[in-house]
Amino acid sequence: MADPKPTILVADDTLSNIELLEGVLGTDYEILFAINGKEACEIALAESPDLVLMDVMMPEMDGFEACARLKADRRTETIPVIFITALDQEAEETRGLELGAIDFIAKPFSPPVVKARVRNHILLKQQGDLLRGLSFRDGLTGLANRRRFDQFLDAEWRRGIRSGAPLSLIMMDIDFFKAYNDALGHLAGDDCLRRIAQALAGAVQRPSDLTARYGGEEFVCILSETELAGAQRVAGHVRRAVAEVALPHPGSSVSAWVTLSMGVATLIPTLEESPQTLIQAADQALYAAKNGGRNRISPAD
Repeated sequence: MADPKPTILVADDTLSNIELLEGVLGTDYEILFAINGKEACEIALAESPDLVLMDVMMPEMDGFEACARLKADRRTETIPVIFITALDQEAEETRGLELGAIDFIAKPFSPPVVKARVRNHILLKQQGDLLRGLSFRDGLTGLANRRRFDQFLDAEWRRGIRSGAPLSLIMMDIDFFKAYNDALGHLAGDDCLRRIAQALAGAVQRPSDLTARYGGEEFVCILSETELAGAQRVAGHVRRAVAEVALPHPGSSVSAWVTLSMGVATLIPTLEESPQTLIQAADQALYAAKNGGRNRISPAD
């Protein structure tokens, strides 16, 4: 099966311009379109295009404001934006670049120039995605690593401050993992970590959430805009998914199979606190789960 075409979002309030760009680029790319900045932001969030070609002068929300919004949202901040506009003053170009755009093409444009610049920026985006994926990925389990977790939690905390929405964290620990290694060996232990990671990835599937390896046999899950009850339900899904893996655990005193202890915490982010507050609350809840007999879910007080 051939790889899917990269997707380009064209935002312009003049339909003839959209049709012209589609004629230039449609053979090599999937084309989405929006007729104002507000619609462009909504489509970018929903579809995650590989590139946005943005007019500046549009109704409801102009291209400058739309670009600023895309760059301020961690879900769309890496999407490259190229302005295609009749504005040709140096101050306008400077403003666009300062807002995070990667290029500025003046109208009327040359189709070969547009094709060449789009091709180059799409290639740079793909290379950047690959590098980011490698630097944020845990080599053993394939989940996000601690670095990505810290970055993601910080971004979600700042977003929660703006929105007032709750943010939840699940901290998980494989029960008696040292005993598992002692009984079966470290190669089996590595395989256990990979199998549990796969179960977690299958149980937590919202694009807005993140599951990561926190370190050793510890895993974490960040649940955006999720209250405590919802986070506990997700923890229940995780527990069932791990049970379905049914990995024998000869060193466990609570089950014949590999199990997890989980601590769940929820906070509404504020400027007076930091993401570390949520981590500490979830960690204390995890300690309570272990202290209470393991193989259980413990909510924070």
